[in-house]
Amino acid sequence: MPTALYIFLALVVLVLIVLIANIKVVPQAHAFVVERLGAYRITWGTGLHFKVPFLDKIAKKVSLKEQVIDFPPQPVITKDNVTMQIDTVVYFQITDPKLYAYGVERPISAIENLSATTLRNIIGELELDSTLTSRDVINTKIRTILDEATDAWGIKVNRVELKNILPPPAIQDSMEKQMKAERDRRAIILDAEGQKRSAILIAEGQKESAILAADAKKESRIREAQGEAEAIILVQKAMADSIRLVNEANPGEGVLAIKSLEAFQKVADGKATKIIIPSNIQGLAGLTTSIKELVSSDPAAK
Repeated sequence: MPTALYIFLALVVLVLIVLIANIKVVPQAHAFVVERLGAYRITWGTGLHFKVPFLDKIAKKVSLKEQVIDFPPQPVITKDNVTMQIDTVVYFQITDPKLYAYGVERPISAIENLSATTLRNIIGELELDSTLTSRDVINTKIRTILDEATDAWGIKVNRVELKNILPPPAIQDSMEKQMKAERDRRAIILDAEGQKRSAILIAEGQKESAILAADAKKESRIREAQGEAEAIILVQKAMADSIRLVNEANPGEGVLAIKSLEAFQKVADGKATKIIIPSNIQGLAGLTTSIKELVSSDPAAK
């Protein structure tokens, strides 16, 4: 009897172990593909699940996270027959675990080969310069083609990036020389433009300086002429006022004669060698002499 009890307890423990062993917990962002007797049965999502012992089997554990695969460099030939090495990085995500499990054998290897063949086809239509400057276009084309092809495998390709584009060493050397020549050319152009700009600024400065000097000289002459004109006007006005005052005083012929003689004296000023006196002035001079004699002979005047 004790032996039968032990056997029963052993069986109970064994059943418990089997049951506990068939309790499965699917973590977050994962899925389990379950088969029963070799055929697909169900896909388990996140949570607690029980597997029928000896009948069910977890055929594949799938991660639903976005995954990254860095493929090694692939040799490709451009349209102008330049062989280069290009390595790609593919970002993908499993959307259907069942298709991923049964759609293709070794799906990662399938993606790598498909990526390589697609890359060769696209690069074969481009020349070297276009390949180096069209990364975004190449990435978009590869992603579109891969995404369409992997739909049947339960895979969605989110992004494809060309990590490195490595031309042959001779091409790299030529490109570096070309870039150096281009930089030297730009430096020369910039230097010439700087000198040109400097010369223009100097010429403009000299031009403005000359214009300002000419304007200053012109203004000086205008002011000088205005001053002379004002002086002449003042002199003429003074002479006019003098003549008006003389006319208002009604001077006699004697006064006029004396003034005339004073004017001739100023004209002569000891420098003139010959003075021509008008006849009327001579008569006035004789009249003046006569007046002086009469005054000297008149006792009352004394």
